[in-house]
Amino acid sequence: MFDDKVKINFGILNSTTKLNGFNGYIYRQALIQNPTALVRNTDGSWFQQLTKFEYENPVSDLNESDGKTNQHLSRFNGTITVTPIEGLKLSSVLSYSKWNQTNGYSETKQHASTLRDSKNGYANIGSAESQDKLAELTAEYSKSFGNHRVKGLIGYSYQENAYTNMSMENWDFPTDQFGYYNIGLGEANKNGKVTNAQSSYHSETNLIGFFGRLNYNYNDKYLMMGSLRREAASQLWGTKDAWGMFPAVSLGWRLTKEPFMQKQTLFNDIKIRAGYGVTGTQPSDLFKGVGLVGYDQYILSNGKWVRTLIPTQNANPDLKWEEKKETDFGVDFSMFKGKVSGTIDYYIRNIDGLLFDYSVPSPPNLYSTTRANVGKMSNKGLEVLINYTPFQSKDFEWTTSVSFSTNTNKLVSLTNSIYTNSSDYFTTGYTGPPVQTFTHIVKVGEPLGNFYGFKVIDICNDKSDVANYGQWIYEGSDGKPVKYSDFKHSFEDKRVIGNGLPKYYAGWTNRFRYKNWDLSITQRGAFKFQVANMSRMMYENPTYTQYNLLKSAFDKRYGKALLKSPQEFNSYYIEDGDYWKIDNVTLGYNITNTGTKYIRSIRVYVSSLNTLIITGYKGIDPEVSLVTSGGGSQSGININSGAGLAPGVDQRDKYPTMRTFTFGLNVTF
Repeated sequence: MFDDKVKINFGILNSTTKLNGFNGYIYRQALIQNPTALVRNTDGSWFQQLTKFEYENPVSDLNESDGKTNQHLSRFNGTITVTPIEGLKLSSVLSYSKWNQTNGYSETKQHASTLRDSKNGYANIGSAESQDKLAELTAEYSKSFGNHRVKGLIGYSYQENAYTNMSMENWDFPTDQFGYYNIGLGEANKNGKVTNAQSSYHSETNLIGFFGRLNYNYNDKYLMMGSLRREAASQLWGTKDAWGMFPAVSLGWRLTKEPFMQKQTLFNDIKIRAGYGVTGTQPSDLFKGVGLVGYDQYILSNGKWVRTLIPTQNANPDLKWEEKKETDFGVDFSMFKGKVSGTIDYYIRNIDGLLFDYSVPSPPNLYSTTRANVGKMSNKGLEVLINYTPFQSKDFEWTTSVSFSTNTNKLVSLTNSIYTNSSDYFTTGYTGPPVQTFTHIVKVGEPLGNFYGFKVIDICNDKSDVANYGQWIYEGSDGKPVKYSDFKHSFEDKRVIGNGLPKYYAGWTNRFRYKNWDLSITQRGAFKFQVANMSRMMYENPTYTQYNLLKSAFDKRYGKALLKSPQEFNSYYIEDGDYWKIDNVTLGYNITNTGTKYIRSIRVYVSSLNTLIITGYKGIDPEVSLVTSGGGSQSGININSGAGLAPGVDQRDKYPTMRTFTFGLNVTF
């Protein structure tokens, strides 16, 4: 409006999702139990063996339980742009989103778990809500004079999140008729018995920032950008300084503007650039800079049972932002009249201030650990993107793009002058029962993602050696073979047996257009990494006869003998995870002449997701937990939480990856 001096954009997104709320343990039971076992007894009751290997009839579990989860998301966003005078643009961005979820689950009196635990029927209900608000105000001014162009921007941003959840459970119901819709009928608290049947939680966080940016362009040949952002996060309330300062600068040189490049005809454009910048990540948890107390067990005081308060966290006023410092060198180019274009980037990314919990003496400290910004990690990588148009005409066009990237990382340090660790490593990840051990080691000076376990090199097939026949043969610390009876199975006998983070990623996208038809095919892959196949570890051991087993459990190991060793996490179950996926295929037809003035165009399309995978991995899908290497666009990791530090584990109960087909219609008015 007002001759384009004011522009307003407003958008609404509304989505509702309904999911069944069944206990995921049913899927495990369907996998592990004897598929030929009875479903019902002769009297019509469910066949159960609750005292034998915790057997639960999965058909019974499905029929004797009920559940539902409803999710709703509403998002409103709008932008207002005002250009009061030439060169000046005032903008505001406002956004509000609200996500909420309600869930309910119930088990009848005949459900396996209520029979085993004598609960006489069970139900729980819960709800969760998250609200996000965003406001960003900017003022931008641009001016050209001669060969010089200058653009400056200043702004303010505010983000807020409020999250609440609550849940309630009950059991011992007089009837199964109401499921989870009348949870007050349960009598779990009868006779004054105290239970943890109710819970609730609430958190609020906000983030404010002031920022500025300056761009300078001389004759489109020499380019410069500098920016500064100052932010404060509520998670750092109570520390010495909740603010972080994050500068960035980049320089560019367009070679094709230089006189010595004017006579060449190969390149249309070449730009060399270099940059350095710092970005910050605040702690995810609340109140980590101050001392906290929490409620513990009950004690008898003056004839009454009361909850006690105990220290749960030491104060650390020096807690601060995690900082990612990145140096980047890149080239942008275009060749053959724009038919070929691309970018090449090499980056060095160092992350300082990763969080870690350090053991401290107590007393004088009130709690045995203190969280501090001490961890350091380094990353280096190369990213390449090439675009090519092999054919282009009025009726037919084909464009293709190829991408390649690599990243190497290393944990540099876990100590400083104040906080030191008793060792230069820690373990993380978990196999689950019955093996119950860690899967990864994180060690100073080594990359993240290392699997750590026993290295198997053979199996004993000497029948005269009764103690070791059918048992693993390991590689000892000196590199020599060690028989099962001589192997100590201690921590010192473990070693790095693989890495769950790919060294290389690649992608290939093709887009075709023929008259009104269009076709796109997206492919991608990851290479040089390993996957821990937990399904094979759990279900490929013939000694574990109480569970349903894979057919391969009865194959001879190394073609020599059946396995007699108990289940354990070792290198035999670490597989190469290299894969290539035809990820998405979309075919569409465009109608530009609709025959009516009210509809400008119509597009009908069909697409498939997770279309095809090519891999030598023996499991279903090797694309598992390949996250948080500190590479790519990610900001780093929380060393303390362990999140993302155990990549490449294909969990035993992982539900198979789904192939999805979508039919869609786009209408433009």
